[in-house]
Amino acid sequence: MAERIVSKTMAARHILNLLPSATVWEAACTMTKANSGNVLVMEASGELLGILTERDLMTRVVAKALEAKKTLVSQVMTPHPHTVSPDTTVSQAVLIMIERGFRHLPVISQNGHILGVFSARDALPREVDAAMTLAEFHEQINDAMG
Repeated sequence: MAERIVSKTMAARHILNLLPSATVWEAACTMTKANSGNVLVMEASGELLGILTERDLMTRVVAKALEAKKTLVSQVMTPHPHTVSPDTTVSQAVLIMIERGFRHLPVISQNGHILGVFSARDALPREVDAAMTLAEFHEQINDAMG
């Protein structure tokens, strides 16, 4: 079986994005409404400037007691996030996230179009299903062998 690629595993969702002039409060509301752990920070032209994640909100806003309605996302986002191409394998993407300590990777086509955000959660469903199937298979073998 061929190894999966990130473009085939990303949850099909609208790409959440905000302008750099948006406030952290607006970002938190946007993320909450969409049940998302991240929002891309982009220029109106579509240029990716950064990413704001739940972790960023916790460590760069809440832990520093910044005012959410006065703090701009551009002040607390992760600027110039590491990105991957749509044909990056899931294992490569997970390795990048482990080595660099983050859980979200914007996926960008060769022409610079943002296709979505690969999340650590996107790597789990198929692997969990495969493990469950293997466990069920082992159980059936054990039952058959007595």
